[in-house]
Amino acid sequence: MSEVEDDLREESTKRTNREKRSMRKSREKREQERQQQQVEEEEEDEQSECVVLRGIFQLGKKSHDVLLTQTRMTWTPITPETPTGEPCIQQPGVVLLQDVFAVKVKRRRAAGKQSGGPVLGVALFCAQRKGRRLEEETLHFHNASSEHTHTWYNKIKELLTGFSRPRYVKVFINPSSHKKESVHIYREHVAPLFKMADVCTDITVTEKKGHALSVMKECKLDEYDGVVCVGGDGSVAELCHAMVLRAQLDAGSPEEPVKQALPLGIIPAGSTDVVSCSVHGVRDAVTAALHIILGHTQQVDMCSFWSLGQLVRFGFSAMFGFGGRSLARAEKKRWMPSGRRREYALVKTLARLRPEDCQLSFLPAKTSNKNLNQEQDPDSEGEESWTTNQGLYLSISIMSIPCLSPHVPRGLAPNSRLANGSASLIAVGNTSRSEFIKHLKRYNSSSGQFSFSFVETHDVSAARIRPQSVIGWSEEESEEDGDSNSRSSPIIQSEGAAFPWNIDGELVEIAHEVLIRVHPQLITLYGEEVDEAESTVSCSCI
Repeated sequence: MSEVEDDLREESTKRTNREKRSMRKSREKREQERQQQQVEEEEEDEQSECVVLRGIFQLGKKSHDVLLTQTRMTWTPITPETPTGEPCIQQPGVVLLQDVFAVKVKRRRAAGKQSGGPVLGVALFCAQRKGRRLEEETLHFHNASSEHTHTWYNKIKELLTGFSRPRYVKVFINPSSHKKESVHIYREHVAPLFKMADVCTDITVTEKKGHALSVMKECKLDEYDGVVCVGGDGSVAELCHAMVLRAQLDAGSPEEPVKQALPLGIIPAGSTDVVSCSVHGVRDAVTAALHIILGHTQQVDMCSFWSLGQLVRFGFSAMFGFGGRSLARAEKKRWMPSGRRREYALVKTLARLRPEDCQLSFLPAKTSNKNLNQEQDPDSEGEESWTTNQGLYLSISIMSIPCLSPHVPRGLAPNSRLANGSASLIAVGNTSRSEFIKHLKRYNSSSGQFSFSFVETHDVSAARIRPQSVIGWSEEESEEDGDSNSRSSPIIQSEGAAFPWNIDGELVEIAHEVLIRVHPQLITLYGEEVDEAESTVSCSCI
């Protein structure tokens, strides 16, 4: 009987395997048919697209048959027939006009001459994608005919004007950012590209904190096609806050945030540049500049931070507890190099790791926050909408963007998206120092930072953090780490003392509870959605 059962099981297994192979072949066949259909449709689109110009240009040492349509430029080598009489078919080159940011007439000029000279042809300046980066590439099309060359130049120029790209931008440069390299970065890497692409600029070099905010309140924004910030996260945070405030002023709507119509471009010149990395995937001035020039825009969610019914600021991320304390310590060591200062603050805060006793309330993202204003209290919204927890927390973060950086390529909030209308709430409960360090270390890996029993994450549309009035930040903490009870006990502090918050990398001290609201697609940034940043550095401090 057992032999019969074994035979039946074996036959069933064979039949199952045959069915799986058949299904796999069927799927592969359908995928091949889909790909073939896609190729045929693309070829039909190319053939049906009207040819605007056709001519002969030399690329390298070979003559090419060049076609210009409304969307692309293609070129095929002109080759003699084979001995059998059949033409030699070669793959044509192609460049999409959406990737071309400038076209120039090439001339041969004598040494010292700035203009004139015989025509050599046209040069196309394009953005070529290499991983996360955009790099400048030049294509040279040689033809000595002045009439032929100018016909092509004028037509390509005309087609490029059909794209929605900035022509006049307001530029803010923070000369004190990071290693004070922002002016150099702009002059060496950004200004030449802007000039080549005929992007005019109005430049303000900021002199102090708040300078950009004051300029944004007064300048005539309708003259510009966009705003550009050259600086670090602090400069970006100030400009984003200023742009939303200005939109509110222009709309006469002091109560509710108003979407800013002008896009903001970010040229990274800071130490972490999390906002820039979140829309570019890399800390690279050329990549950022080319996104601006080509008009690549991305809608981005923002948060507003309120305390006692008063607006504190607009921003993308906030950290309370460990993140706020480490930044407060770092700010006291501004004389240190940024990398060393960051590691010092991290190690010192870990050595004095303490929880905060606070009440955490949040509104899940599935619940609409359109009727929530700054005066509303989570307690009045009903238990069905809000979730409230009371306890000891080492860290509480809320982020409406992934907060990518070279230090954390997957981001501090890898589950966040730029424009999904929600923010990631990450609450780290009280635990031992060793377990907390394990949690931090996993940010350098692809996943696992949230797979601890003391870590909870939620997608929220609003949150409120209410520290207990006698619990707070004290720089006079005991330096003795031998007492295990002290590490699990909150620090007692006097009434009305302020708590350090890390809001977009800026230290903000707030004495009372904070209400955070998420505002979908409140601002437009030059860039695109990315999942991971290019990693170029690593933190060795833990």
